[in-house]
Amino acid sequence: MSHQYNVNLKWNAERVGEVSSPELNSKIEVATPPQFPKGVESIWSPEHLFTAAVNSCFMTTFLAIAENSRLEFKEFNCNAVGVLDQVEGKFLMTEVILNATLVIEKEEDKEKALRVLDKSEKACLISNSINSKVSLNSSVKI
Repeated sequence: MSHQYNVNLKWNAERVGEVSSPELNSKIEVATPPQFPKGVESIWSPEHLFTAAVNSCFMTTFLAIAENSRLEFKEFNCNAVGVLDQVEGKFLMTEVILNATLVIEKEEDKEKALRVLDKSEKACLISNSINSKVSLNSSVKI
């Protein structure tokens, strides 16, 4: 089974462009991050989008696995940190650290919740498609 996802890019000016998709209703302004020459503050960068892709895939994978596992939860949050390093003269996104917090209702579901979170990280198709290390720090609260 194969799927395709279409993304268009239009350069606007200087180091700023706009990504869109004929399949979606919104556009995202993108730019060189401020850490680079002529980078722009407060606009999504490729590095932010890369990190967001891992984080959002982890969430959607978690939601599917939690549903299939009949895990009841009240809240799910995940803050992600994408790490950009220079390796052998090339810039690489070397790691994405996922800091997930899950709020559950029952103490007896805590071990199950941790297993579902771990399984979700291992099954995430974006994480499995990249060379960067993906680390998961889980917190389950009642």
